[in-house]
Amino acid sequence: MIVTVTLNPSIDRTVTLAAPLTRGAVQRVDSVSVEAGGKGINVAKALTLAGVSALAVLPAAADDPLVDALRSSGVPFTAIPITEPVRTNIAVTETDGTTTKLNERGAALDAAALDALTRCVLDKAQHASWVVLSGSLPPGVPPDWYAEIVAALAAQPCRVAVDTSEAPLTALAAAFGTARPDLMKPNIEELAGISGVAGLEASVDRGDLSLVAAAAGKLVEQGVGAVLATLGAAGAVLVNDTGAWFAAPPPITARSTVGAGDASLAGYLRAAVGGAEPPRRLRMAVGYGSAAAALPGSALPSPAQLDLDAVGVAPLVTTNREVLQ
Repeated sequence: MIVTVTLNPSIDRTVTLAAPLTRGAVQRVDSVSVEAGGKGINVAKALTLAGVSALAVLPAAADDPLVDALRSSGVPFTAIPITEPVRTNIAVTETDGTTTKLNERGAALDAAALDALTRCVLDKAQHASWVVLSGSLPPGVPPDWYAEIVAALAAQPCRVAVDTSEAPLTALAAAFGTARPDLMKPNIEELAGISGVAGLEASVDRGDLSLVAAAAGKLVEQGVGAVLATLGAAGAVLVNDTGAWFAAPPPITARSTVGAGDASLAGYLRAAVGGAEPPRRLRMAVGYGSAAAALPGSALPSPAQLDLDAVGVAPLVTTNREVLQ
């Protein structure tokens, strides 16, 4: 079983426009979709569609609309009761797939709710192959919570994956000495921030991914098991202590990028629990991310919607360490 943890879940409302977004204008909406969201919930959805046993852990009142949406989706979940309603996030998607997100801060967690959720995660971890910690942290949760829970999970038999940003990511990176995730999934901006390596985006733009691999390698040297660096439409890079690989995505018509990174993480995990070697895990990750970007709104792909044969995977040579110093 894979346990996903989403401390800041949401109702995701995706608005698709029939024309490019224009600030200050009145525009026609082509379609609207509303689904249970949050990064960990998205991962659990994609895994459930693939027949992989998953459980989403999150805070929400029993009568919250998010809980009803989860029941309708068929995703197994455990909800820790809170009093505030779950936030609503709005994504505006244009005709070329460009997506603008408006994310609320989220429902605050008091000390009792956070303690109950922490205890729930540690309990479920005893029977999990992976625990996935995803997304932002809501008000009331200290930014080092991910670092603390990763350290606490070291005593459990499960592996741990983390996908977060901003202050929680910075706090986790500062604690790599005691908190060592088995997998981290940063995007290119997040990787640059925690590795301290400048010029990564320019490196991707010119098709030179050795610097990206070297930046990810710095995290592996600090104790992270593997780094899956997603590069948007350019694909992804995977680095562990045995090597580095790049996967190029198949050609698609992008419709919405909402949830594409979460789909990539789900693809990696699906391959990992199936016993796949790292290049195959990367292929599955990019296949899932690309398939998600080709779908409308926050829809996540089923295995039948993947085109894994069109995902090219190749080994990478990292930049000399002197360049990074």
